[in-house]
Amino acid sequence: MTVFDLDAMIADTQTLIEIESPSGDLPQLHKSAIALASMIERHIGGTCELVDSPKGPHVHWKGGDETTVLLLGHHDTVFPMGTLERLPFAVTDGVMTGPGCFDMLAGIVQALHGLASLDDCSHVELLFSADEEIGSHESRAFIEERATECGNVLVLEPSAGGGGLKTGRKGCGTFDVVITGRASHAGLEPEKGINALVEASHQVLAINQIGDTSVGTTVTPTVAKVGSTDNVVPAHGLIKVDARVESADEKARVEAAMAGLTAHVEGASVEVSGLIGRPPMPESASASLFPIAQQVSPGIEGFAVGGGSDGNFTAAIGVPTLDGLGAVGGGAHADTEHVIVATMPERARLIAGIVQALAPTH
Repeated sequence: MTVFDLDAMIADTQTLIEIESPSGDLPQLHKSAIALASMIERHIGGTCELVDSPKGPHVHWKGGDETTVLLLGHHDTVFPMGTLERLPFAVTDGVMTGPGCFDMLAGIVQALHGLASLDDCSHVELLFSADEEIGSHESRAFIEERATECGNVLVLEPSAGGGGLKTGRKGCGTFDVVITGRASHAGLEPEKGINALVEASHQVLAINQIGDTSVGTTVTPTVAKVGSTDNVVPAHGLIKVDARVESADEKARVEAAMAGLTAHVEGASVEVSGLIGRPPMPESASASLFPIAQQVSPGIEGFAVGGGSDGNFTAAIGVPTLDGLGAVGGGAHADTEHVIVATMPERARLIAGIVQALAPTH
């Protein structure tokens, strides 16, 4: 059995964390891409391609002409530049902390060390995008192209609870509801105004009724911004809405319901934009890959989860996809983000085992 160097894995993760790579920060994402490409080449050889995009460079590595598995991830993080000063990289009592460690830099490192333990990676492709945390708008087409070519996708997003894999994901998206009324003095002539806050209240209640938990659909108003000062009838409002669904039928229903919102206050107008941009990843998408993971790591569990990833895209086009193969820990996108470092070698071994099982048989 391969013995993995945990100290080296920690050091590699520290290197990526301390670069800081917030989504949309092109200079930092360029630095991150160069460092990641160098790390890939050092561990498994070959040459990486940096694929430019308006949101930063994607890192692509291809082991040969007959690839059968795509390892998919992202090197952008949600944390703003400078977070490292407040939350520096550390390992304390076996727990790694630092911005982006769990989502998903430790997962990338685990995969590279796992691949490095194999004699042959010629059937493997790697793709680490620069814009996953902001919707993958620039990388989606490339991801779908490479997934189709390879035929199997392993997503290096963080694990589910207890190290479980993610065998299904909800489709997810956001909507903006823009409300337009008319301002007036709240004390002198409120009757001449059209109150956007009152209209927003109607909309929040209507939006809250669109979800259907019996089929796993949640539609949640999350942010409301209305009004400017306390003595003015507000003329403008904005409501942001988070939507998550388990089926294509529910995706269509929710999008239609949101588009069909109408004003309640006379004279007010309502405009809705947005969609469920990440389609659902049904559990059937992982049906051929999860049993391989169970053979490599007996007892490992699989869960359908509410969050989305780039695995939603690859599953939606019919490519077998297994998610949650990254780090074990918790606190994604929060100051409490962390990785249990003792689990890193076993996760590297899991990736290596699945990849090896997907090698061509001829």
